[in-house]
Amino acid sequence: MVTVATLLLLRHGRTTANAAGGLAGRQPVELDETGRTQAAAVGERLRLLSCATVVTSPLVRCRQTLDLALPEAVPVVAEGLTECGYGSWEGQPLKQLAKDPLWPVVQQHPSAAVFPGGEAMASMAARAVAAVRSWDARVSAEHGPDAVWLACTHGDVIKAIVADALGLHLDLFQRLVVDPASVTAIRYTPLRPFLVRLNDTGGDLTALVPPPPERGGRSAADSDAAIGGGAGAGA
Repeated sequence: MVTVATLLLLRHGRTTANAAGGLAGRQPVELDETGRTQAAAVGERLRLLSCATVVTSPLVRCRQTLDLALPEAVPVVAEGLTECGYGSWEGQPLKQLAKDPLWPVVQQHPSAAVFPGGEAMASMAARAVAAVRSWDARVSAEHGPDAVWLACTHGDVIKAIVADALGLHLDLFQRLVVDPASVTAIRYTPLRPFLVRLNDTGGDLTALVPPPPERGGRSAADSDAAIGGGAGAGA
C-alpha cells in the first residue's frame, strides 16, 4: 500500500432554514448565529492542518462557513458539490413535506426519488461522487499523495459520497448522520476507499495528517491498517 491524499468533507454550519425546520435546497439561506459559532469552532481544529486545496459548493451557506472557519483560504467553487435540486420542495416546512406521497420514497428508496421540477437523488449522488474523485486525483497529482484537502458541501451530498465509499446502495444512505459543521474523512486508495472519520464534531483532526516517511523512504502510513484508519490514523 502507498500513502494517499486525505479528503475532509465539511458540512456547512446550521442555517436559518435548519433552525426553522424548512428544506433550503438551493435557496440562498445563510448561517444563523449557532451556525456561525459552529463554523468558528470547526475552524479552530481545521487551522491546525495544512489543506493543500479547499473547494466548496457554490451556495452561500458553504462560503460563509469557510469564511469563518478558514478565513485565509481561497476556496475554488465546485458545481458538482452543490445541494440536491429539490425543485418545488425547496422552501417548504419538513413537517408539510412529510405528508407528500414522495416522502416515503425519499426515505426508503431514495435511488428512485425524482423531485418535482428538480433533480433525481441518484443524479445528485453520481455527480457528487464524480466531483470528489476527480478533485482527489487532481490534488494528489499536484500536491503529492500525502496531501490533505477539504470540500465544504451539504448533508445529503456528503451522505451520498460516504455511501459510495462504503460500497452501500444509495437506498441505505438515509441511515447515515452528517451534522452541521461536522467533518468526515475519506481516503481513496488504488484498491478501495476508506472511511476514516464520520460526522466528527470535536475530535483531533491532526491525527489525520500522514506521518513523515521512515528511513528508507517508506511511510509509517504505508499499510492497509493505517490507510484504513487504524490506531495510526487516530481511530
